[in-house]
Amino acid sequence: MAISPTFLPTMSLNALLSQSSYSSSLLFPVRLKSRPMMGCQSTPGRIVLNCSSSEMGPLSESMKIRQPRMSTTTPFRLSMDEAGKSRPYKWQRVLLKVSGEALAGDRTQNIDPKITMAIAREVASVTRLGIEVAIVVGGGNIFRGSSWAGSSSLDRSSADYIGMLATVMNAIFLQATMESIGIATRVQTAFRMSEVAEPYIRRRAIRHLEKGRVVIFAAGTGNPFFTTDTAAALRCAEINAEVVLKATNVDGVYDDDPRFNPNAQLLDSLSYHDVTSRDLSVMDMTAITLCQENNIPVVVFNLTKPGNISKAIRGERVGTLIGGTWNSTAAKM
Repeated sequence: MAISPTFLPTMSLNALLSQSSYSSSLLFPVRLKSRPMMGCQSTPGRIVLNCSSSEMGPLSESMKIRQPRMSTTTPFRLSMDEAGKSRPYKWQRVLLKVSGEALAGDRTQNIDPKITMAIAREVASVTRLGIEVAIVVGGGNIFRGSSWAGSSSLDRSSADYIGMLATVMNAIFLQATMESIGIATRVQTAFRMSEVAEPYIRRRAIRHLEKGRVVIFAAGTGNPFFTTDTAAALRCAEINAEVVLKATNVDGVYDDDPRFNPNAQLLDSLSYHDVTSRDLSVMDMTAITLCQENNIPVVVFNLTKPGNISKAIRGERVGTLIGGTWNSTAAKM
């Protein structure tokens, strides 16, 4: 049986608000007395309520606006020092740059499994402290685009793309090594290779780090003519990491080339201006400039010395610090 819209009940808002609780009688069809309301339009099939303050009167207690509750939790990424406690490490989120040459070890093969296992174990030791670690790997142990450009009719762009693929190979090898000892690891590439790695998505990378996973960034920036050092500086700025840790085969930055000058001195700290003005071969100028503009310190240290990776990640005094200051209480390693 169809019900005509003219029989729909009409009820004033005051009558609705006066009900302290739902009555069981309202569960059954009843004929409510219609009462004209100010500003109510007599449209068939509709109930139009006038919500003016003069008609509504005081709101019931259940309809009062709740005041927002202030959170008492510590804001995200607030260091333990700011929260009133001391922490045993200097940085909370770091980016480790591992060159391809360092992965080659003694160069008897392209990748030395002992080097990758040493990296994995030291990274594991610091992730247990709650430090978030991201890694950028180079590809010079397999293919260096800048060295091949111009030879065999290979243009620079094509050579650089091949070099990016070499970094993916290193990243997958390092990921497999880390996962073999129980470290949750994700590889993200600058261009899509969905069968073997995730595409680089900034928010996803940050979420992985927050969950305690190690994220390895591969394929550089995804563009030719840019080095993996520049990719490290770029990813560090994007994920809000606090430092770039550049792992190499030397102890740090020297005032001269130690291979030709046995009296070359290891420098303890440098400014960005010192690196650019003295043309020190630490990182390319694009990477150094990007770090300088974003106030990102750089630590250059020797990867081959046991314990250096974990010391650098914890912020202990090792290698050469660029664009920052060491803790006064830290001893030189």
